Amino acid sequence: MSTLVGTRGQVTIEKEIRDRLGIEPGWRAFQRIEDDRVVLEFRPPRHRRSLAGVLAVKATRTFPTEEALEAAIEEAWSVAAGEAASGEVTDG
Repeated sequence: MSTLVGTRGQVTIEKEIRDRLGIEPGWRAFQRIEDDRVVLEFRPPRHRRSLAGVLAVKATRTFPTEEALEAAIEEAWSVAAGEAASGEVTDG
C-alpha cells in the first residue's frame, strides 16, 4: 500500500489497516522515530461505557469542577504524547 503525503504533511491510514486495528475517528496517534522510521501507535478516546467507578477507591486526587478534571486529563495526554514521541515511559 502506498499513500501520498499531503501539503500539510498528512497521510491517510489505509482502510484495511484501520479495520484490522479497529482504529476509528477520534483516536489519538502517537508518533516517534525508531531507527530512521516513523512508528505510529493509536489509543482510543476516553469513554464512560465500561468500568465506571472501578478505580474510585484507588483515587488519590479529586477535582472541584468538571473543567479542572478536563484540564488534568489534557495535561496527562500531553505528557503521554511527549513520552511516546521521545520513546520514554515513566510510572506515575
